[in-house]
Amino acid sequence: MTGSDDNGARSRRGRQLAFIIAGTAVAYVGVQLIGAMNGWTTRTMGFFDLAALAVFGWALVSAYMIWRSGQNDS
Repeated sequence: MTGSDDNGARSRRGRQLAFIIAGTAVAYVGVQLIGAMNGWTTRTMGFFDLAALAVFGWALVSAYMIWRSGQNDS
């Protein structure tokens, strides 16, 4: 890949990651509101907390990998 193609691919991965993070945050808040309105148990709410935490952890690792791929090209 040439430099500009690689920058485009890295930018695309970054945008996808940003949408995943934003979507997870919105979904998490929505689930918290729905769960509070419907009286879901703490155990059920904890499951969604852990699921969101897993996505955010994966996003952190993915962001680091995107950043490192830019460092390797320099």
